[in-house]
Amino acid sequence: MRLLLALTLAASPALAQTATDAVAPEAASGLAPEVVAPVTAQTWMVAAANPLAAEAGARVLREGGSAADAMVAVQAVLGLVEPQSSGLGGGAFLVWYDAESGEITTLDGRETAPMTATPLLFQKDGEPMGFWDAVVGGLSVGTPGTPALMEAAHRRWGTANWGSLFDEAIAHAEDGFAVSPRLATLVAGDMDRLTVAPATAAYFYPGGTAIAEGSTLTNPAYAATLRALAAEGAAAFYGGEIAEGIVGAVRGAAQPGQLSMQDLAAYEVIERPAVCADYRGAEVCGMGPPSSGALTVGQILGMIERYDIAAMGPDSAEAWRIIGDASRLAFADRGRYMADSDFVPVPTKGLVDPAYLADRAQLLSGDDALPEVAPGSPPWDHAMLLADDQSIELPSTSHISIVDAAGNALSMTTTIENGFGSRVMAPGGFLLNNELTDFSFRSHSDGVPIANRVEPGKRPRSSMAPTIVMRDGAPVLVVGSPGGSRIIGYVAKTIVAHMDWGMDAQQAVALPHLVNRFGTYDLEEGTAAEGLGIALTEMGFETSVRGLTSGLHVIAVGPDGLSGGADPRREGVAIGE
Repeated sequence: MRLLLALTLAASPALAQTATDAVAPEAASGLAPEVVAPVTAQTWMVAAANPLAAEAGARVLREGGSAADAMVAVQAVLGLVEPQSSGLGGGAFLVWYDAESGEITTLDGRETAPMTATPLLFQKDGEPMGFWDAVVGGLSVGTPGTPALMEAAHRRWGTANWGSLFDEAIAHAEDGFAVSPRLATLVAGDMDRLTVAPATAAYFYPGGTAIAEGSTLTNPAYAATLRALAAEGAAAFYGGEIAEGIVGAVRGAAQPGQLSMQDLAAYEVIERPAVCADYRGAEVCGMGPPSSGALTVGQILGMIERYDIAAMGPDSAEAWRIIGDASRLAFADRGRYMADSDFVPVPTKGLVDPAYLADRAQLLSGDDALPEVAPGSPPWDHAMLLADDQSIELPSTSHISIVDAAGNALSMTTTIENGFGSRVMAPGGFLLNNELTDFSFRSHSDGVPIANRVEPGKRPRSSMAPTIVMRDGAPVLVVGSPGGSRIIGYVAKTIVAHMDWGMDAQQAVALPHLVNRFGTYDLEEGTAAEGLGIALTEMGFETSVRGLTSGLHVIAVGPDGLSGGADPRREGVAIGE
């Protein structure tokens, strides 16, 4: 039985959003939000950041396609309708649960540094460049991985015809789509940077005026790119006219980059071992290095497991003290040890070793905030002296969660890094990433090398945390979010809300955010989280009230079927049957 009316392709974002929107998180007494019921289904479900994209995936699932097929359709549309967040010019991490084998597979579609890049890429006269000086232009562009990842996933797990998966995206690009409120707001607020590149300015500011909410936007160049992908596969992107256009845009930018045809031709998706951490009798599985997501989420959960967070409840300042300081300890380890494991040794097993986390958890046994935190000493297979990282990671990105009729589950976080990436648009109608600024701008600290420094062919560290929570060998939660390095806190909070506090998928998504990475406790403005500020301050935390615009998309899998939640802070929806 269909439990959610399918959204028509012509539905406006505002109309589509009403299907899963929560009331404001602060509407309830206490922190636990009062929200509309989660979307429920019996057979399949997709949750994504835009109604048009979610409906493209729903059409594929409705016709019997796999979660991998649906992801291709969703990503193709997302690259058109929310170009500020993800697209063909970016990269992604994918976590897959295979219902037939019961195995978890993770695929790394992260961007790579050009082969000519050096640790001094973002330095001038021996000092780091200003962040925005490095972002805007070709210098920050890494080799895109998303098209290769889409194809790799389809080859492994797809059942539908590859070419048909681009139909909706091509139609929207040629016929036009309604500019969403979020896209219009972001374009209006980034004019100084978006107008640096002529092609980008012409697309987002036709006639010198920013595109307006509800106006119709077409992108025939993007449609042509998708037609080439549909006909020729990812090879059409990594060679020939499309690749030449990418390289020309990067090297011809106001701040030229180093990307070459050879870099594109050499790009490969890498299958990596999943990182799984125990929590409350379940396994929380995600992407390992170069992502720090699964390791850091796993560390947070592993440390707080020793405490009765469930009994404390979501309104407890004590619960958030434990969660916040566990996060600070995990981020200290993240800054010291986590990077691309193809280039530096990472103590992956040691960082989530139960004995190590139990030792770190003892630091949380007091009553007040930790005065300071430092990296621990996890077990190593072999040792390497490394300095703490100094990179910056700003929020953008998008997340897709899918469960298909066969029981396969997909969690994929996809990005071009900062909003609108490098602001350089390729002739093929898509923006190029600025992922290289996820590297540390410094190569050393006091003579000690930094793990996440730039190196040729290396993948920058990421906080993306696509996650599948497993119990008794089967998925119970498919979750992920955008949000820069705060992704880790968003995902950990959502897992705690569902597993410890008994919240359904929509409640867990809508729960107000409290995030602590480096000492300051960020409290989501306009929500009940602000009410915990005094108690947390009395415990010794510095607090900051600010907007925390996650984009969580969650599917819970239970004996009664599927239930989905889409983040009310953005424009996403969940659709299922």
